[in-house]
Amino acid sequence: MADRDQRVDVAGERDREKWMTRFQVRLAMQPGVDRAVVLRAVKDVTVHCADTGEHPRTAFGDPDTYAVHTAARLVPAERAARARQRNAVVDTLDSALKKARDITGL
Repeated sequence: MADRDQRVDVAGERDREKWMTRFQVRLAMQPGVDRAVVLRAVKDVTVHCADTGEHPRTAFGDPDTYAVHTAARLVPAERAARARQRNAVVDTLDSALKKARDITGL
């Protein structure tokens, strides 16, 4: 019986780690999110789950959705807008470079 409980605990811990990893990656991909935002969000989730004993999925839902909501809450709107604009410029340049490589055969 104790072995089964340990396997359940290990599986639950792996699932929590997967949720946290997915959340961190998706959060870091949001416009305007920097390391400080990710660290603060991870700390908030970790503290909440430690205090309540809840699994992050139970407490916060889907990690992708929660990452979007967390970024909207923690990143000032103008910083996110600047990051989106900068990303659009980089994407445009990247696309132009790709087309130039395709044309020249490089």
